[in-house]
Amino acid sequence: MAVAGGGLGGGLLLSRPVTFVTGNAKKLEEVRAILGNSIPFQSFKLDLPELQGEPEDISKEKARLAALQVNGPVLVEDTCLCFNALKGLPGPYIKWFLEKIGHAGLNNMLMAYEDKSAYALCVFSLALGPKAEPITFLGKTPGKIVPPRGPTDFGWDPIFQPDGYEQTYAEMPKEEKNKISHRFRALAQVKSHFAEAGYTFQTDTTTI
Repeated sequence: MAVAGGGLGGGLLLSRPVTFVTGNAKKLEEVRAILGNSIPFQSFKLDLPELQGEPEDISKEKARLAALQVNGPVLVEDTCLCFNALKGLPGPYIKWFLEKIGHAGLNNMLMAYEDKSAYALCVFSLALGPKAEPITFLGKTPGKIVPPRGPTDFGWDPIFQPDGYEQTYAEMPKEEKNKISHRFRALAQVKSHFAEAGYTFQTDTTTI
């Protein structure tokens, strides 16, 4: 187990960094940029089942499964793109929609609707060990769906234009996106949780 007794200030002592479960290099790049050195973590790719259900429930279950495999503290992320005209769909299934129909197909899904508004939702779940109940953190950024603009190397970023901006996620400088994105909002809560809970790490932990 990576969770040991009590740490300084009454918090838990974690004997190794939190494992952020991802195989997506772009996602890892953003998480590193947003978290900096605030939380020691290492990344690791795990084959987790693609679950169905509400975003928070999916994320929690993935955290449980990941904690069992890692036998220690884990952080998992689920990202959703939700169309208001479709009552939140594609939501957590956006990855598969994007693979099958692409950016143009996602735009076509809204062709019959005046309402092009949408929101990006990020759900992080933290499980401190295989027997711990996962804690969830939600970040949401409202915007609208537009024809693709900008680099196409990161998922659905080219078709999502956040409210208050004339650029899509893909067109925005990374530093700017990382100040307002759904991922930033969720990770801000993760950082606050770690600070408030008083988790401490053994001195030999490193950020990978």
